[in-house]
Amino acid sequence: MPDTVADLRRELAHAYRIVANEGILDAFGHISVRHPGNPQRYFLSRSRAPGLVEPADIMEYDLDSNPIVPPTTRPYSERVIHGEIFKARPDVNAVCHHHAPAIMPFAISGVPLQPVFHLGAAMGPYAPFWDSRDEFGDTNLLVVKPEEGASLARALGKHSVVVMRRHGATIVGGDLRELVFRTIYSAKNAEHQLAAHMLGHVSPLTEGEAVMAGGLNLAPGPVSRAFEYWVRRLAEREGRGKSDSAVRAAEAAARRPNPGAAPAVKASGAKTSGAANKAKKSRGKKR
Repeated sequence: MPDTVADLRRELAHAYRIVANEGILDAFGHISVRHPGNPQRYFLSRSRAPGLVEPADIMEYDLDSNPIVPPTTRPYSERVIHGEIFKARPDVNAVCHHHAPAIMPFAISGVPLQPVFHLGAAMGPYAPFWDSRDEFGDTNLLVVKPEEGASLARALGKHSVVVMRRHGATIVGGDLRELVFRTIYSAKNAEHQLAAHMLGHVSPLTEGEAVMAGGLNLAPGPVSRAFEYWVRRLAEREGRGKSDSAVRAAEAAARRPNPGAAPAVKASGAKTSGAANKAKKSRGKKR
């Protein structure tokens, strides 16, 4: 969790550029994060290409997607996607909307997007569809009205990914890093699923496999490992060195032991635990 709002703005801007660097966002698409101190607000960039977003571009909104401070720059027209999902899903703290090339064949064809490999399980067992035509008829396909955003949130339901017919996809996460992981690997999953369709057969994960593999993938260890990789790739592209603060922070996080990991083996001569001493005494009495 970032220590300050300024830290959160930097982390959000960094997430924009990471997801753009990985080919998911291009000139369009956007990422938001809920205010950690006020769940009735969220942060989202001004209308700018994701690969160019800087902390100064980040704006604050209420859940009706009204700017907290009168804007001096143009906001995203589709910001209601974020506000309405944050309203409907208190468990969601980050949202990404994109039109990744890997996702578009599914958005266009209506073929269901399913997890087909272990890292793809981060998307969850199933991705529902949302079709703007069902409730709103012909539109320009942008989600700009609160009722359109609310309809999309209903279609998302309890899932982590919703595919938007003829438009793209929207992804949610419990925090920003989980969102980045899920956004990138759900797009990679789409690439693999499409390739398998071309071979003539797709064997998706079972619901049980998707749940178990998804939980494993989104544990702190795998997320930190992947995030370090993406941070380093972005830093190299932007000409920042290994001493960059974001790179060093990601490396430090990736080096930390995983929560729940087995205790380290003690060196020879090191003190044993009380439980180990009791076990030794017990064995001694039986001799």
